Amino acid sequence: MSTKRVKLTVAYDGTDFCGWAAQAGRRTVQSTLTEAVRQVSDEDCEIIGASRTDSGAHALGQVCHFDTTRPIAAEAWVRSLNRRLPSDVRVLQARHVAKRFHSRFCAEDRLYRYRILTAVADPLKGRFAHELGRSLDLNLVEEAAACLVGKHDFRAFTESLAADVENTVRTLRKIRIRKSGPEVFIEIVGTAFLRGMMRRMAGVLQEVGRGQRPLEDVNRLLTPNGMKMHRPVVLPAKGLTLIKVRYGSPLRDCRLFPDS
Repeated sequence: MSTKRVKLTVAYDGTDFCGWAAQAGRRTVQSTLTEAVRQVSDEDCEIIGASRTDSGAHALGQVCHFDTTRPIAAEAWVRSLNRRLPSDVRVLQARHVAKRFHSRFCAEDRLYRYRILTAVADPLKGRFAHELGRSLDLNLVEEAAACLVGKHDFRAFTESLAADVENTVRTLRKIRIRKSGPEVFIEIVGTAFLRGMMRRMAGVLQEVGRGQRPLEDVNRLLTPNGMKMHRPVVLPAKGLTLIKVRYGSPLRDCRLFPDS
């Protein structure tokens, strides 16, 4: 039987998940989706995601895909999967796509948002924002953010590397800092991210904005000597949300054109 490739756009509250990637004996988004797809299709389908979000991090626009032989309409996938999924994960959209589509390798860039609450803790936001409870100098935060934009070696901003990661150079296309009431939003668009990279970048921006680290440190961390320095704090995963994954038209394998 012929197979079809299905692309899903998924949102989830990551509080009670151990991240995206499947792990034996642990509740993850990937394994939860895999089981739901199995129940609908009666097939063991591999779910491939665009981004491996951290344990406790959230998503409004995670993208994943799988192959199936079942002739199910796209809109029926949404209804059928959501009936079987728990309340903290939802399929927003399903589409049949060409076999050349790959949720991870065809992604042009990803938009992440980190939320910092500078006022007294808010029980309605505490699951989705880092509760700093202190003000930040946004002028300094913006200057520090500008240092991170471009192509750099972000080795000093990551956790332990996965076995398949050899290159720690990444390209950030844009960073936007904005304030809305008591919240500061750090929005970063990058071609790809290393493990823990977003949370350490948010951490260094917080340190500079609090006057706990000089602005000049940001550029120094991006040099070969960066690993010898005191590394930025890793902010809590609950403040991090994957907002959107963007794909070009026509599709292309971005491993072949990493910086274009």
